[in-house]
Amino acid sequence: MENVLQHFRKEEQPFIEQVVSLMREVEDRYAPKLTDFLDPRQQFIVDSIRKQYVDIDSSLNGVLEDPERKRVLLYPSYYVPSDEDFSMIVAEVNYPRKFVTLQHRDVLGSIMSLGIDRSKFGDIRVEDGNVQFVIAQEVFEYVRTNFTAIGKVKVQVEKVEDPATFMKQSEEWISETLTVSSLRLDTVIAAIFNISRQKSSSLIQGGKVKVNWSEKDQISVELQESDLLSIRGLGRVKLVMIEGRTKKDKIRLQIGRLDQKS
Repeated sequence: MENVLQHFRKEEQPFIEQVVSLMREVEDRYAPKLTDFLDPRQQFIVDSIRKQYVDIDSSLNGVLEDPERKRVLLYPSYYVPSDEDFSMIVAEVNYPRKFVTLQHRDVLGSIMSLGIDRSKFGDIRVEDGNVQFVIAQEVFEYVRTNFTAIGKVKVQVEKVEDPATFMKQSEEWISETLTVSSLRLDTVIAAIFNISRQKSSSLIQGGKVKVNWSEKDQISVELQESDLLSIRGLGRVKLVMIEGRTKKDKIRLQIGRLDQKS
């Protein structure tokens, strides 16, 4: 286990400890355990730790097509999981679309203002005035009762019963391979977007860069496999895989790029 932990960041240790605790519960009680919604980096960490337990398997589910945020079910290898084990509901936001158009940030901010932790709901999909989001079953009724407005707009939240009406993923990730001299945040951003290190550093220090949904203002942050970068004004990028080093000792990265819509 120590060999696994050394590959993660210090700030990830509390999450790792939670995951290890869940694994031990599965082992001791011979019963499945369900996580909250996890981002891609957290999913990667869970899978890395789970591989150290030969009698524990895992499954991921985010309900919607190609979800980014998923719940992970950990269970004894003999257990056969079902969709019900993931305890998720797809909800739809109804509002007067004729007079206003909601954005992703509007929906996210309003749900968070209810006191609901981000880990209790998954992907939010907004397109052509339609809004759907995935939420943990245990907090759905609270949200349905209390989520009545977004700003000055009155809204109603209802459960989507028919899976055929779940919103599809409209984003397109483009796979690329590139080489970088190091995994420092400023170096990777400069290489991905073909900008100078100075410009990259300015973006970071200006509070315009997030790594795994957390703002980073230190240019020397070391990136790791499965990190997701969001750069305001440029787009989003996933570090899908660190493939190794070239003969010139450069680091080869496989990335997924999601450019902002024009």
